[in-house]
Amino acid sequence: MPPRDEANTSNTRVHVKPWKNRLLLATLAPLLLSACKTTGAKIAASAFTGSGDTFARDEDPELVRAAVPFALKTMESLLVTLPDDVELLKALTANFTQYAYAFVQQDADAAEMEGRSAEARAGRDRARKLFLRARDYGLRGLDVRYPGLAKSLRGARDLDAALARVNPEDAELLYWTAAAWAMAISDGKSDMQLVSELPAPVAMMRRGLALDEAFDHGAFHEFFVTYDGGRSAADGGGPAVARRHLDRALALSGGKKLGVRVSWAESVLVQQQDRAAYEAELRRVIAFDVDSAPEHRLANLIAQRRARLLLAHVDDLFA
Repeated sequence: MPPRDEANTSNTRVHVKPWKNRLLLATLAPLLLSACKTTGAKIAASAFTGSGDTFARDEDPELVRAAVPFALKTMESLLVTLPDDVELLKALTANFTQYAYAFVQQDADAAEMEGRSAEARAGRDRARKLFLRARDYGLRGLDVRYPGLAKSLRGARDLDAALARVNPEDAELLYWTAAAWAMAISDGKSDMQLVSELPAPVAMMRRGLALDEAFDHGAFHEFFVTYDGGRSAADGGGPAVARRHLDRALALSGGKKLGVRVSWAESVLVQQQDRAAYEAELRRVIAFDVDSAPEHRLANLIAQRRARLLLAHVDDLFA
């Protein structure tokens, strides 16, 4: 989330301290809740939803994997007291989505590539449930901001008209809700009801792109690299469309976010059966100095881990 030094809670202005102090607040959260339930919850919620980028800059993905669940469960406990806190709902949506993708989905994909089918199915099922959990928190947040929007999105009714109400300041909430929804669908392809909901997250991503193209250094464009890369030109997608999104995402990030390059390789270069370009793209990802972009270090390390996995199984993808 974008940096924030202070947060308003009711009529009290609370200074949001660095993440190490947030962890202390997380430890004290149950005591705060018992002492003065609503005020204590607001103070703790401000600590969690404020801007710490310590995790994003971390060089040890396994340390983050172990730490994040505690933070997620603490935020869920705070939500019981603050059920309509949009910032808390947004934080839950974003963090459940990122945790499920980085540490559950990736493990499931690795298991599948390595022939551990039962483990892959179990991991994908868990990831789907976590993504849906994230999506539901996001829809709750959107419904607080725009009453009735969640019902319209779930029912896929007049999506563009429903989303026209969403303002630029909610682009982040829109993105993470849509990302969670789309990834849940990807993991639940046997659930036809879930698959039929795909127009909703796609419409949300299109609305977000129109509202704030530069959000998170091109995150909306990153989605469309994968989405349009998997569609035909006749359906409005295809390599040329995906390439435009790739170029724009790289421009907005200054080439410092690696995940979009991996997505390009997986969604377009495999489909084109261009093995040389595929291997070159993934090696470019692996060779990147993650310390040159500390704000994206963790995400880039995870992208590099996936690039190595894909290269190790390149013979399975190309004739």
